[in-house]
Amino acid sequence: MQDRAKKPVNLGRVLLVEDDAVLALALEDALLGGGAKDVVICHTMKATVAELDKPGRFDAVILDVHLADRDDGWALAELITLLGPKRPRIAFSTGSPEDIPADIAHMGPVFEKPYDPEQLVDVLSKGAKKGLIARLLR
Repeated sequence: MQDRAKKPVNLGRVLLVEDDAVLALALEDALLGGGAKDVVICHTMKATVAELDKPGRFDAVILDVHLADRDDGWALAELITLLGPKRPRIAFSTGSPEDIPADIAHMGPVFEKPYDPEQLVDVLSKGAKKGLIARLLR
């Protein structure tokens, strides 16, 4: 039996909010290898808000809970929910999952650092849009 490589899923545009540059680059590589069309990295809350204010839509957002300029990066999830009914998928990245308020943590999977970037890609892939309708909506 032949071993087939896993075909990447179209993850679309991904906003990666991570202040650890090494982790951000590792996650970016994994996301692009897993089918992300584009990965935009923001290191601060201020840069993230500015990015969300630009035209264009993200399909997924990975939020670091503790950013260099703010200790409540999870609050960005609340802002993202205001983007309308077709909001991006949200995932949280943290060394302290207990710091995410329960009413926020239910918005997406929580990845406790350190974690395998491929695990993040796998989880996002399961929620990615597939097929003709997804292509028409892009």
